[in-house]
Amino acid sequence: MKQFFGMSQNGNLKEAARGLHDPQLIMLFSNSGQFETHVKELAQLYPQVPSIGCIGMGYDTRVVLNGVALVAFSDGVTAAANVLEQASVMPVKYIDRLKKDVRDVGGSKKDTVCIDLCAGNDACVLTTIYSVLRDKGISLVGGTGDAGMVSANGRVYQDAVAYALVRNNSGRVKVYKENIYRQMGDHRFIASKTNKARYILGALNGDPAKEVYQDILHVTEQQITTQTFKNPFGKVNGDDVCIISIKEVVGNALACFRQVNDSDILVLLELGDYRAVVKETIEKIQADLPKLSAVFSVNCLFRYKLFCENHYMEEYLRDMSSLGKHAGFVGYGEHYNNRFVNQSMTCVAFE
Repeated sequence: MKQFFGMSQNGNLKEAARGLHDPQLIMLFSNSGQFETHVKELAQLYPQVPSIGCIGMGYDTRVVLNGVALVAFSDGVTAAANVLEQASVMPVKYIDRLKKDVRDVGGSKKDTVCIDLCAGNDACVLTTIYSVLRDKGISLVGGTGDAGMVSANGRVYQDAVAYALVRNNSGRVKVYKENIYRQMGDHRFIASKTNKARYILGALNGDPAKEVYQDILHVTEQQITTQTFKNPFGKVNGDDVCIISIKEVVGNALACFRQVNDSDILVLLELGDYRAVVKETIEKIQADLPKLSAVFSVNCLFRYKLFCENHYMEEYLRDMSSLGKHAGFVGYGEHYNNRFVNQSMTCVAFE
C-alpha cells in the first residue's frame, strides 16, 4: 500500500490534492473557517471514495497550521468510512453501521485497523466501537478534532465519531502508543470528590487536589495549566499508565481532559528523555515491520506545544520521517484500542 500526504498552508484544497490519483481512502484535516467547504469540495473531487475528516493540524515533515492537509491510502487497500452519531448520548444506536463495515472489509487482527476521528465523549465512543472490534481482534488508533465537528463521505456531523476501517491487502498492520513521561518519585494517590460529567478531580488522598499539586511542584495557581505539560497525572491501568492532563483550576479542584473516577489510583508523572523515547519507538517499529510502507500518527496538542517550546517539533518530524512515509494530525486526545489518553502519541504502521 501507499500513503499520500498533500498540504496547502493557505487552505487551497486543490493544491493539497495535487498528485493524488486513485485513492482508496482519504482523511481531511482542515481549519475551522473552511472545514465545511473543504468537505464538500473533497467529495466533488473524489466522488465515491470513502473519506473521514476533522478540524485539526495535519503534518508530515511540516505542520499545516491553519490550512488544509490530506492523508490518503492507495494501491492495495480495502476501506470503508462511516459515522456513529449522537456520541454524547447513545452512539451504540448506530452500531450496526460498524458491524456491516467490518463484514464488508473482511479484515483480521493481522491486516486491519480502525482509524477514528471524534467530536467528543471519547471514553463512551471507544467503549462502543471496541465492543465490535474486540471480537475480530482489530486494533484502533485515532483522536479528537476541534470545534465538535467531524466528516464522513462528504457530510459534516456534530456530536459524532467518524471512522475508517482500513485493510492492508499487502501486509500487516501494527499499532503503537508512545509515552514520554515516567513516574515522579513515589507519589501515589486515591482520587475522590470527582465529577464524571465535568471531568473534575476534587481530592487526592482526601486533600484538595489543587493544593496537593501545588505543594509537590511548588507552583502558583496560574502556573498549573502549563505545568501539566511537564507533570501530568497518570491513571494506573494494570501494567500501563494512562496520562491525564489538567485543563483548568476549579476552586480547590482540578478539571481534567480525561475522566477520573472515585477510587482511581493516580500517580504524578514527570517528563522523561523524549528524544530517547522517540528513538526507541522508531527502532521498535522498524524491528517489527522491516518492510514498512507507511505510518499514520496522532500527536496530542500538549505534546505539540511542549515540543515547540523546546524547539524540537521540526526535529521530531524529521526523526519520524526516517520511517519513510509518515503523516498524521495534532489531536485534542488520543485513542489506542479502547483507551482514551492525553499527552501521548498513537500510531498505526503498515507493512
